[in-house]
Amino acid sequence: MKEIALGILASLFFAVTFILNHSMELEGGSWLWSASLRYFFMLPFLLVIVLTRKGWRPLTKEMKSQPLKWLLWSFVGFVLFYGPLTYAASFGPGWIVSGTWQFTIVAGVLLAPFFITIVGDVKHRQKIPVISLLISTVILIGIFLIQVPQAQSVSFETLLLGILPVIIAAFAYPLGNRKMMEICGGRLDTYQRVLGMTIASLPAWIILAVYALITVGLPSASQVFQSLIVGISSGVIATVLFFIATDRVRENQGKLAAVEATQSTEVLFVIVGEMILLSVPLPDSVALIGIGVIVIGMLLHSYHTMHLSKSVQAEENKAELQH
Repeated sequence: MKEIALGILASLFFAVTFILNHSMELEGGSWLWSASLRYFFMLPFLLVIVLTRKGWRPLTKEMKSQPLKWLLWSFVGFVLFYGPLTYAASFGPGWIVSGTWQFTIVAGVLLAPFFITIVGDVKHRQKIPVISLLISTVILIGIFLIQVPQAQSVSFETLLLGILPVIIAAFAYPLGNRKMMEICGGRLDTYQRVLGMTIASLPAWIILAVYALITVGLPSASQVFQSLIVGISSGVIATVLFFIATDRVRENQGKLAAVEATQSTEVLFVIVGEMILLSVPLPDSVALIGIGVIVIGMLLHSYHTMHLSKSVQAEENKAELQH
């Protein structure tokens, strides 16, 4: 339950991304700057945290031992995640982007067969947790209900360009996150891992920033400030909270799916945030029903996670008694 609470708290800070990316788009800011500036601002904050915790040397040792893997999965987990998200914000409001992003709940569950668990000397390919998939589908139905009335008010092109890039991001984020957890093997803490992935993804962000400078010029002061807020809120606070939660349950696909499902609450925070900051009207009755379905799905995930924890504890107690 603590991990789910961390996930929900992370979602609150993640919601800032969708609200401010939409705000920057309304002001005419380029998605290229919105994407790259976030990670430029994340770097010094994470660097100070890791240096203070004396974790720099273990991090550099780990990155030097597998540089290509760090570059590849950091690119997948950060660049293929955030680049498409900010690009999609250029074609649709926050509710389209944040709503479609919830596809990551199902994507995270479907990625299980890509990972192998080693028990003793035997390798076991992980299986898709069926119950978690079914519960995640319930949440996805709620997201769909939120989208339906809103989708009627935008063009097909806007809908498509606001959805396809986010589906790419929805698979890239959990895949990159899980692969990096697998590579690190618990040898690095969350702060070190996020800093390492930020450093490894810098070449891509520098290329995007240079391209932005050539094509659209320097970002406005407002975009720089809003990107700073996104960098601190979503890039540092939310990412670290979410990675801590997923680290704690990385050995259990069902629990991991439950933590990843907490991202569905971002939609609720974005709806409220856009109502307050951007004067977006209150969702209609169908969307409100969708919100209710999301909450039900979250409660089901929480119950299932508690049930799994009790079952594992019971098995451990039984094993101890037999010994």
